[in-house]
Formats: sequence, C-alpha cells, structure tokens
Amino acid sequence: MIVQPYLHFEGRCDEAIEFYKQAVDAKVDMLMRYKDSPVSPQEGCTPAPGFEDKVMHSAFRIGETTVMATDGFNSGKTAFSGFSLSLTCATDAEARKRFDALAEGGTVTMPLDKTFFTTSFGMLTDKFGVDWMILTMQQQ
Repeated sequence: MIVQPYLHFEGRCDEAIEFYKQAVDAKVDMLMRYKDSPVSPQEGCTPAPGFEDKVMHSAFRIGETTVMATDGFNSGKTAFSGFSLSLTCATDAEARKRFDALAEGGTVTMPLDKTFFTTSFGMLTDKFGVDWMILTMQQQ
C-alpha cells in the first residue's frame, strides 16, 4: 500500500504547480486537463464552460514523494485543514531556502529555528493554504 496526498486547488492548480517547481524543485510527472479526458461527454465528463483548460488530474514529485493535485470544482476556495506536508531537508541551508520560498506570500506560524530535536524546524502556511513543516534530518 501507499498513501499519497491529493490536493484540490479549486482553480489554482497550474499556479500552485509552478510555485512548487520553484519553491521545492517539484517535477511534474503527469498533467491532464478536463478537455483531454478520454471519457466522452455522454459518459459524464463534460466540463463547465471555461473549465476545459483546468487541471483534471496531475502528479508531481517533491524529492521521493508523489503529490497529486487537481483544480477540483474550481470554486476558488481552497479548504486545506487538519494536516501538514512535512519536508525533511538534508542541511540547514536547504531547509532555510525551502522555508523562505514556501513562505513567500504565505504566513509563518513558527519561524525556522533550532529545536531540541533538530537543528532546523519551522512551520508555515503557503499562499494556497497548505500547511508545511520544514526540518533537517540532522540531530543536535
């Protein structure tokens, strides 16, 4: 078995993917738009007008982890709550770089700093509303 996050960006999926490509070096493995669906309109896959170019399904890698994402119902209102994505970096410098990039346009909830369990740990909510925990794998 495998568990993977599936994020619904409600109309901002393209923007989110581009942001994560810059912030955490995400690599897109797959992206399908509603207009490219192999399911015919008769089979129930008729996108709303203006929705054809929105992301029906995507998969991108951050390090060794695959994250899946969609535009969902294109409501414009993301509702991420009750979870965080945890990004473990090899060095404090990398943790700082990723933390600062993800925090751009978002909200820092705990500044990146030394803790009792690692040399760098911090929490933030990115500009899409996704909560992140950034840390180094180094122990003190």
